[in-house]
Amino acid sequence: MLERELKLEAPPGFRLPDLGQVTADVASADTTTEKLKTTYFDTRDLRLTRWGCSLRYRIGQGWTVKLPGPDSSNGDLLVRGEHVFQGDPDAPPTAALDLLTAYLRRSAVHPVAHLRTTRHMITLRGSDGSPLAETVQDDVAVLEGRRIADKFREIEVELKDAASDSLLPAIVERLSVAGAGAPNPTPKVVRALGPRAQRAPELDAEELAPEATAGAALRRALVQSATRLLRHDAGIRLGNDIEDVHQARVAVRRLRSHLRTFLPLMDIEWAVALRQELGWLADELGGVRDADVLMERLRKHADGLPPRDRSPGAKILALLAAQRDAAMGRLRETVHATRYVDLLKRLVDSARTPQLAPIAAEAGALTLPPLVASLWRNVRAKVDDFGAEPDDTQLHKLRIRTKRCRYAAEAVAPIIGKSARGFAKAAAQLQEVLGEHHDAVVAMQWLRDHAATGNLTFVAGHFSALEHTAATKARTEWPQCWRKFDRKKLRAWM
Repeated sequence: MLERELKLEAPPGFRLPDLGQVTADVASADTTTEKLKTTYFDTRDLRLTRWGCSLRYRIGQGWTVKLPGPDSSNGDLLVRGEHVFQGDPDAPPTAALDLLTAYLRRSAVHPVAHLRTTRHMITLRGSDGSPLAETVQDDVAVLEGRRIADKFREIEVELKDAASDSLLPAIVERLSVAGAGAPNPTPKVVRALGPRAQRAPELDAEELAPEATAGAALRRALVQSATRLLRHDAGIRLGNDIEDVHQARVAVRRLRSHLRTFLPLMDIEWAVALRQELGWLADELGGVRDADVLMERLRKHADGLPPRDRSPGAKILALLAAQRDAAMGRLRETVHATRYVDLLKRLVDSARTPQLAPIAAEAGALTLPPLVASLWRNVRAKVDDFGAEPDDTQLHKLRIRTKRCRYAAEAVAPIIGKSARGFAKAAAQLQEVLGEHHDAVVAMQWLRDHAATGNLTFVAGHFSALEHTAATKARTEWPQCWRKFDRKKLRAWM
């Protein structure tokens, strides 16, 4: 379940106002009061809290895991994944801990905060009785044994799926008139634990000054991609959104690209070994992601089929779905394997303190551009070898090399500035059209190998014709994107 929540400051004398008829959508407002006893669990270094996660047991409600998304906020509105489990109050359920694997990496959790809350809640409902929003005033006592160590009050507005866009602003305005303070997204557990819980997480992509070292730029790039992988681990385990596999694969690809491009800045044996292990994970992610890309393409084709061809079209999609399910099954085994958890731990340690060569201590503005220029020369050489009509394999290799240029330019952009970003943007445009070509070629080959038999032949041929058209269109477009990428002024900074 996705939680959308706004927290507001509550002064000492604040009381919830009447929220009935706050908008025309609201048909009723139910008021309740309840007592809550909550225990939060975390590692000794408060790793979960610092990452923006939480693991709690609440009497009468069971266990709850809250996970931040890759972009867990929308202005002042917190958007988080919320997952509820039942289990023994003294031991977090295995399924709950599984969702936190990327952050825990086998570290044990124990109680870190005990809260006693008096909750005054107004539930707003629509005309059909469905909940639209819950507005609560929480009076929280932080306990140390039987002693109250601290107290605070806060207001929360949690939107439900049926809430209209106008409901939240109307509630906030009514609360403000009643004396509510400014938005404050700080979770209860952070307020209860204090400054230790407000420290940055293990991986923190620090902003870079133009005079930063090459090593600092490399570390920032590794931190960003490692963080992306960790953020999407739980989504892979849940299996609800194909974008989680996609983003995890992108993260691994970027990591492997950085370890190759910036190899002169690192201990070679260390970087090569880490890159090789990431290659294993890339293969497992790739099997699922490639199937997802192909499925998306073929579904679009199937949607346009006449009624008499829909049954063969559905059978083709079912063949692909079975392959995807098998690949996803292997990926689930992968993310539960000891090897994977060891890799996550190794990756976090590597991003925090990469093993750098002495040259990494030099100014990035001087050291990094030649490394990107070397990638560019590889791209240029590939195009020079094409001849009049490059084949599919040559265009695919050009796409891979172009992608490396893009990743490298984006990694050095915090130091180099907009010139590197402009180069990366042009690389992305070329990469996109070459990617469309490659995806079409892969689709045609899959159809030949798996669907060109029996009563599927006609529809498979129809799909192949559509993919051939897409590949041909990309072939006509890529030279123009190449000319834009080949402009000398884009490389003036190298």
